[in-house]
Amino acid sequence: MVQPKVSVVITCYNYGQYVEAALQSVLSQTFQDFEIILINDGSTDDSEEKIHPFLSDPRLKYIKQNNSGQAKAKNRGINESSGEFIAFLDADDKWEKTKLEKQLPLFFDKNMGVIYSKTKYIDENNNPVNLVLKDKYLQPRKGRVTNFLYMNNFVPFSSSIVRCTCFDKFGLFDESLSMGIDWDLWLRVSTHYNFDFVDDYLLIYRIGHSGQMSKKTEIRHKCSDRIMEQFKKKYPAFVSAKSHRNALSYTYFNRSKYYSHKDPWKGICFSLKATRLAPGELKGYYAFLLCCRGFLFCKKSLS
Repeated sequence: MVQPKVSVVITCYNYGQYVEAALQSVLSQTFQDFEIILINDGSTDDSEEKIHPFLSDPRLKYIKQNNSGQAKAKNRGINESSGEFIAFLDADDKWEKTKLEKQLPLFFDKNMGVIYSKTKYIDENNNPVNLVLKDKYLQPRKGRVTNFLYMNNFVPFSSSIVRCTCFDKFGLFDESLSMGIDWDLWLRVSTHYNFDFVDDYLLIYRIGHSGQMSKKTEIRHKCSDRIMEQFKKKYPAFVSAKSHRNALSYTYFNRSKYYSHKDPWKGICFSLKATRLAPGELKGYYAFLLCCRGFLFCKKSLS
C-alpha cells in the first residue's frame, strides 16, 4: 500500500445520530490522499449500524473495542495510523470540504507541529448557533504559543492536524486524564514545535447535545488543575512565576463566574483567590460582584 499523506482519526461513543455526517464530511474532502481510522469505543446505540455502509471504502479502517475512554480510543487510532500527518475528528463534529486542502500547505516547515482552524457552531439538530468567543485567550495564535496556551486551550480539537513526529517526541494522549487531554498534549508539543492556523471556519462543532464531554464542568476543573501543575513541574523554563500566577488568577476568575448563580459561596471563594493573585486586575472584583448578585437571585427564587 502507498502511505497516505493524512490519517484521519475518528472516535465514536454512542454518536450514531452524528457519525454518518462526520464520515461523509471526510470522504467529501477536496484533498483525497488520506486514510480513516474509525474507533468505535464500545458504543451501545446504533453507531455500528450507521457505520456499516461506509465499510466498503478501502480507505476506512474500522476498529471496535470495549469502552475505554477518549484518551485510549484516540491513542489506538494514532497507533493504527500510517500517515505523515494525523487529523482528528470527533464523531459528533464535521468538516468543511476544503479543510485538509487549506491546512496541509502550512506544514512547509519541519518545525511546524500543529495546524488548526476557526470554528462555527451548530446545535444537535444542525441549526447554526451564533456563538462568539470574546475571551482574548481563546483567540487563535501562531508561532511559539506556550505562554498563551498555558492560559487557555484555544486549539479546537476536531480542527487539528498534527505532524506525526510530535507523538514520537512527546508521546500520546495522557490516558490517566478523563478530560483536557488535547490541552495537555498541545502544551507539551508547544515547547518544541510551532503552531499555525487557517483563518477560516473549517470545523463545524456541535454543541448542547447529551453526552458531550465539555458539559462535565467539575471534572474538567480538576483535570485542568492537574494539567497546569504537571506542565509547570516538567517544563519550568516555559512557565515563569508571573505567568503561572496570571494563569491561576484567570482560571479562578472564570470559575467564579461559572458558580456565581449555581453556588455563590463557592464563586466568592474563587473570586477572592483571583484577586489575591492579581490585585491590580479588575476581573476578580467583577466576579465578586457577580456572586453577590447571585445571592440576590437565589433569595428571590426561594421566596
